[in-house]
Amino acid sequence: MSTSEIATVLAWHDALNSSDVETLLDLSSDDIEIGGPRGATQGLNALRDWATTAGITLEPQRMYAHDGIVVVEQTAAWASDPGNTSTVATAFHVSRDRVVSVFRHGDLETALAATDLSEADLVDS
Repeated sequence: MSTSEIATVLAWHDALNSSDVETLLDLSSDDIEIGGPRGATQGLNALRDWATTAGITLEPQRMYAHDGIVVVEQTAAWASDPGNTSTVATAFHVSRDRVVSVFRHGDLETALAATDLSEADLVDS
């Protein structure tokens, strides 16, 4: 596990949650892959579009990391339904202090299975 990878993912969350799109883009690779329940896309323009229209905030909870992969369990809230939150998990691939891919999963178990991470990769807070 790299402290740098964790810091990158936490900074990515901060930028998303504060609507700081320019910082979000700076923390992401030019060809970032973005995926979730509505499909997948690629590139900084797609990330910009998603970040400005999704209306989502993701508050990090437990984190798991190994060899450039960081899975974050999150409390998600949407601007369209602010009183309703859910627990989701997102898998990040980080390389050279940039997020290369980000895939949101419906739950932690699915995200861990998709990345071959386990409870052994839990990051101490």
